[in-house]
Order: sequence, then structure tokens, then C-alpha cells
Amino acid sequence: MITFSATTILVLALVAALIITLGVWAYTTANRLDRLHVRSDQARLALDAALARRAVVARTIAALLARLHTAPEQVGQSRRLITLADRAERADWQDRETVENQLAAALSAVEISALPPQLVAELADAEARVLIARRFHNDAVRDTLALRTRRAVRVLHLGGTAPLPTYFEISERVTPAASTGLEVDTVRTSARIVLLDRDDRVLLLRGHDPKVPDVEFWFTIGGGVDPGEALRDAAVRELHEETGHTVDPAQLCGPLWRRVAVFPFNGELIRSEELFFVLRVDNFAPKPANLTFVERRSITGDKWCTPADIVELDQSGETVYPYHLDQLLPEAIKAVESGTDPEVRSIR
Repeated sequence: MITFSATTILVLALVAALIITLGVWAYTTANRLDRLHVRSDQARLALDAALARRAVVARTIAALLARLHTAPEQVGQSRRLITLADRAERADWQDRETVENQLAAALSAVEISALPPQLVAELADAEARVLIARRFHNDAVRDTLALRTRRAVRVLHLGGTAPLPTYFEISERVTPAASTGLEVDTVRTSARIVLLDRDDRVLLLRGHDPKVPDVEFWFTIGGGVDPGEALRDAAVRELHEETGHTVDPAQLCGPLWRRVAVFPFNGELIRSEELFFVLRVDNFAPKPANLTFVERRSITGDKWCTPADIVELDQSGETVYPYHLDQLLPEAIKAVESGTDPEVRSIR
């Protein structure tokens, strides 16, 4: 009869535990990689759709230029836009960057003042959607590559046979179509969160312009994106700084809305392109963790608000941003309950 010493049993138990732990890690990592690949594929499809929409707008502009102008310069510009739009749609993905950059440069050369306001708005929105989609595509690629290139993942072939995703690098330029015609001091991108509790109330902060302390207003959690920072990372950083609450960026749903706002604040005129995510959490009492000097001077309170509360605040003269948030909340609730990222749409 074979007997084992206590030491042998302990060693075997440790080896078994190690094997089980390794198996669990490999299984969860493989599942996470699968989700990241799905996210990368969806982001690429969204980017392709945004680029296709910009090509359609480019053709519309080209047709208008050809109809309104007979000068050789405008005719040549029209033909170039059509040629580049067609080439962009037919190009293989590895050649798409070059053609899309050429199309962007051609659109930037268009005299915006000669276009109808509605077409200018269409172009600005198309360009903004390309910018947003490219950022989310590259964020997804970055996260996938960070896990796929780890030594243990490569040795165990946990990534399977799926090809490595690649970044899509096109220039981000502030074109005449994306501007407001105003001389602004600061242009920024902001990541904001519609933070809902289990009773569908939204957390709003109360504040004022340090230069105009008598005018109070209410706004959602969020703030400016730092250079090189991903939108989701900026959103959760702002959430922690303004409320003390910490979450994983992957928990955010969205972005759901896009809002372009031009407003004076602290002596500057700011143009902010705001992207809104949605997140549901248990109700908590906000305790700011790392407010800036200006935020400490300008943020004066907070409140979990129902739609009725938002209407009451607006009627009292304390504006709530974004506008008509009480009417927008059902859309945010539906998005967070579905668990899928909806298509971004513009709001006021």
C-alpha cells in the first residue's frame, strides 16, 4: 500500500492549486481577449461608417460647388473631392489612412462661407463623428494589444488565431467647418457622465463662474480630456476628482450624446465638445477627492435629481446643462439598461 507523507501531500496540494489558478487565469484572460477583439471589431465598423458618412457629405459639397461655380479652380476642387471620396470608399484598410488624410485636407480647403449653413453643420458633424470614432477605435486597439503582447499570453497562445488589430492614424484638425466663427480662448474635448442611481435619479453639481458668482447653474459630472488621455479614462478620473467615487472605465455605457458648447468661464471664452457617457451606481454622498483651485471656487453643491427636480431648478432660474436633461433621461436609462453602446447623437 502506497502512503504519502504530509509534506508530499502539501506539495501536491500546492501544485494542484497552482494548476487550477493558472487554468482560471488562462480561461478568464482568453474570455477577456475575446471581448476585446469584439470591441475592436465593432469600433472598426463604427469608424468605417463615420468615414463613409464623411465621404457622402464630401460628394454633396462637390456637387454644390460644381453647380454654383464655373471657375476652373472650383471645378477642379469639386472633381478632386469626388475622386478622393470614391477612392476612400474603395481603398483597402491598410491604404485607407493615406486617402482619408487627403480627403480631410481637401475638405479643409473648401471655402465654408460659400456653403449653406445646413451643409456646414452636416460637415462639422461628420468630421466630429470621424474624430470620435477614430479615438474609440484606437482606444480599443490599445487595450487589445496591451493584453495580447504580454509574454504569458503569447506563450500560451491565448489570443488564438485572431490577427492583431492596428491603429488608424489620421490627422485631427480643427477645420473651418468645425469652428464657430468666434474668437475663442480655449478649445477642448470634455468627457462627461450621466450618473444614475438605482432610482433613476441623476447626480448634478451646482456651480458658478468665478467671475459671476451670483449666477448659479447645474451640470453633470465631467471635465476636459488631458492630452493623450482616452475619453473613458478622462470620464472616470473626473468622476473620482469631483465625487470621490471610483469605477472601471469599462463600466461606462456610451458615449450616448455629443454637445458642442461655447461659453464664457473665468474670463475666457471656451469652445467645448462634450461626449456624454452613462453609468448606474448605488446612491452615495459625493466627497470630492482632488478638485482644482478653480473648481473649489466654482462648485458649490450637489444633488441627486429626478426629472421633476430638474424642471423645478430650471424654472427657478438655475439653468441645468445639458438643456432639457429631464426629457433626455429616459434615453440614458434605456441605454444603460440595454448594456450596449448606442450611436452618438447631437444634443443642445
